[in-house]
Amino acid sequence: MNFSKFQFGICLFIFFALPEKAAAWGFFAHKQINRLAVFSLPEEMFGFYKRNIEYLSEHAVDPDKRRYLVEGEDVKHYIDIDHYEKALPIDTIPMKYKDAIEMLGKDTIHAYGIVPWNIQWMMRKLTTAFEQHDVGRVLKLSAELGHYAGDAHVPLHTTENYNGQMSGQHGIHGFFESRLPELFFDTYTFFVGKANYIENPLASAWQAVSGSFFYVPMVFATEKLVQTETPEDQKFGYEQKNNSSQKVYSKRISTAYHQKLEGIVEQRMQAAVMAVASYWYTAWVDAGQPKIDQWNLLETPLFLQDSIEIAPVKPFFGREE
Repeated sequence: MNFSKFQFGICLFIFFALPEKAAAWGFFAHKQINRLAVFSLPEEMFGFYKRNIEYLSEHAVDPDKRRYLVEGEDVKHYIDIDHYEKALPIDTIPMKYKDAIEMLGKDTIHAYGIVPWNIQWMMRKLTTAFEQHDVGRVLKLSAELGHYAGDAHVPLHTTENYNGQMSGQHGIHGFFESRLPELFFDTYTFFVGKANYIENPLASAWQAVSGSFFYVPMVFATEKLVQTETPEDQKFGYEQKNNSSQKVYSKRISTAYHQKLEGIVEQRMQAAVMAVASYWYTAWVDAGQPKIDQWNLLETPLFLQDSIEIAPVKPFFGREE
């Protein structure tokens, strides 16, 4: 694709300069989930992943940044279960991608999100990278698989009303997924145990989505309650971020929301940490358990290698958050 230097420069600017509030789970939470997952790996994997923990953490947010550059990326981060189901269990959408396409059509499936299938595809790619002893791709795919697995554990990634735009609760996306983890992360416990081998990664991804969808009503109802109970002049404040003063939800309303959610944010982050570690472990086992502890440290960042397909600059490819 012919592509001007100016367009390339704009893409790089967008990639590095995107505001953190635009991301799912928040950039902070995504980075922490990948970082914490490393400590749930077995000894045979721990050394390699620990040496590369900064890469895995920093590049956990690459898929969110790519949403603004690559058409088709956005749908990999969510699935609107309430387009198909009014309540659990999820039994309208076939579990397998091929069956879902045959029943509902590719246009419909991709319009409402494909995160569980994307996790399965990423698992296959990671397994292949392990088999080929491709250090760069193992790290790149591990970081990005961690992102998508994290997204599957977010309630607001399972609903069409992802930012409260249908219920008069605009901004709930950043409130739940960014503001709360940033404020209360230090109070959470992440002793989640050791990674488990996942017999059926696709079923595991659907289980994560189901668990997230279960909490959707409570996430919305609780936010509406605290908005009602908090005086207008105490809902927002300003904090210094990225060398600028930014409007944020106040600590008062954030604390009220967090308390009334009764541990949902912590629970979903804990589940995400275990899932990410277990996906990495499963891909390694399926690849024959290569001796990755003997692999060298990755020295050159690979965020552009097979990671971002440079496309003509367009205003936006994803959902407004």
